[in-house]
Amino acid sequence: MHRSFIRKLVVLAGFCGLLALTVVVPAGSAARPQGASCQTVGGGAICRSSEVIIAAGPVDTGIVCGNGADAFDIFDESGVHNEARTEWYDENWNLTFRQDHDVYSLGHWSNPTTGATVSYTQHNVEINRLPVPGDFSSATTTFYGENIYRPATGPPVLMEVGQQVFNWDTSQFLYSHGPNELIGAVYGLDPHGLDGICAALGAS
Repeated sequence: MHRSFIRKLVVLAGFCGLLALTVVVPAGSAARPQGASCQTVGGGAICRSSEVIIAAGPVDTGIVCGNGADAFDIFDESGVHNEARTEWYDENWNLTFRQDHDVYSLGHWSNPTTGATVSYTQHNVEINRLPVPGDFSSATTTFYGENIYRPATGPPVLMEVGQQVFNWDTSQFLYSHGPNELIGAVYGLDPHGLDGICAALGAS
């Protein structure tokens, strides 16, 4: 669930987007990536690719606001995801470093019960460092950038800004810098991190 609203969340992300769901698989990939343009550099290679993904919704993010009869799930609606990827491989075509530039636009979260929506934009750089070439279980995943949720009027009600660092599959949160309300709420660090967006989506 974490992946769905942290990254390809449109994800959300949603994810979801959180958060369009992509999960890194722990495989070394000793093979030339399909659809990428590659060039030999030193004893290895650099490969580049890009794509535009139109994400259709609604998709349940798995985030629940409220309690009891007042509880509702947040849904992620359609959006556009532009991704540009660069990957570095060693002489055996084992991945050593990956960098994704992700831009999400036209997305919004909704409460289907009331019809309330909150739009979001997401601009991120995701970096995977593999100390052991080809072994994702050795990697760390770092996100830089911003993920901002705004209602039709007023200030943002949810923000992910700065840096967040996870283990390879984002199951473990390591550390962060900057306002990280969503991560804080998801990983149990900020029990009030979702208050703003829940309030905005709870309106009829």
